[in-house]
Amino acid sequence: MNASVAIQVLPMSAKDDEDLCRMVDEVIAYIKSTGLHYVVGPFETTIESDDLDQLMDIVKECQHVAVNAGAKQVCSYIKVDYRPDSDILSIDKKIGKYSQTAHE
Repeated sequence: MNASVAIQVLPMSAKDDEDLCRMVDEVIAYIKSTGLHYVVGPFETTIESDDLDQLMDIVKECQHVAVNAGAKQVCSYIKVDYRPDSDILSIDKKIGKYSQTAHE
């Protein structure tokens, strides 16, 4: 993989925590539907690909998904790691050794 993005989507018009989680869950379901390798964390979701343009399209669509889920405004925080000529440090290499659940 030569690119990854981490995206935190914050629907600003959620009525309560349950509504916020519902909107974010719809964004995560969309990310899952892309078929790319991804990991959901407590603050952001990280997605990997060999195609930076594909990742940027996914980032854009995440905004639309949140709006379609009922958000009147969406703030997103994005991190991008890109190496056009070689592999990036993958999700699995970064956190694979920590794959236990927090309460184990």
